[in-house]
Amino acid sequence: MIRHIVFFTAKSDDNLDAICEGLNLLGTIPHSTHFEVSRNSKVDQISNEVDVVVYAEFADAAALAAYKAHPTYAEATRRVRPLRELRLSADFEAK
Repeated sequence: MIRHIVFFTAKSDDNLDAICEGLNLLGTIPHSTHFEVSRNSKVDQISNEVDVVVYAEFADAAALAAYKAHPTYAEATRRVRPLRELRLSADFEAK
């Protein structure tokens, strides 16, 4: 299983709802076995820069690649990119 985690920072707090709405489109793509979008609770004592987190699970690398190739992925990117500052992504195999 591949775990896919993406962190976003918003250009403005006013953009948070629109960012979450755009990212939730990704949950309609059929290739993930688990998908969620959440606002960061910002309770960490050291770092609270991240505003929104995407967490998804995929059966394998092929499913993740199919997810990223889906037209809805491009649409979500088109909607969210102008509203966010930073995007950090990590994909790793679960043990």
